[in-house]
Amino acid sequence: MSDLSNYRKSYEKSELLENNIPEDPINLFNRWFHEVEDFGGVDEVNAMTVSTQGLDGFPKSRVVLLKKYNEEGFIFYTNYESEKGKAILNNPNICLSFFWHSMERQVIIKGIAEKTAQNISDNYFASRPKGSQLGALVSAQSEIIPNREYLETKLKALEAEFEGKEVPRPDFWGGFLVRPVEVEFWQGRPNRLHDRIRYKLLENFDWKIDRLSP
Repeated sequence: MSDLSNYRKSYEKSELLENNIPEDPINLFNRWFHEVEDFGGVDEVNAMTVSTQGLDGFPKSRVVLLKKYNEEGFIFYTNYESEKGKAILNNPNICLSFFWHSMERQVIIKGIAEKTAQNISDNYFASRPKGSQLGALVSAQSEIIPNREYLETKLKALEAEFEGKEVPRPDFWGGFLVRPVEVEFWQGRPNRLHDRIRYKLLENFDWKIDRLSP
């Protein structure tokens, strides 16, 4: 057993104050995203944790890559028949979270997921490297398989089948757009008195901004 009670870090790199934030959380997310990107120290700035309520009743979190964000919300891609995909289609209320340690920041997004339009999924799939396209066809994501060789054999067969040909997007693979209803920005501060600013979507589609106690 390991005692981790002495693992401590003082957060002192920045601050988050009401006099320096926009009215829309997407604008603040965009600012933070590019500040982290410019600052460095994070290999994949677009890596985020997606949390869902599984069909077995248990919550589950996993890291996926954000591929687009705009005024509508946040888009990522997956296999719709995977454990994650089935969970989202059964209960579209999900949570996205980012932890950017280099800037001592977190963003937590509660939102409602929906499938992206087919043309959006088609366009993104067409932009992927051919190996990634074939990988989507190879993998019956989350299903039990006998061994690694099973995947390698299927991949070789598909490489031969699609040599010199375009790979079509399978119907079971595509994007989810997560429309945010609540976005919390967390900035680490000294003495554990962190800044927490929450944006909450109102019925008139304005955002209510509150400071939360750390």
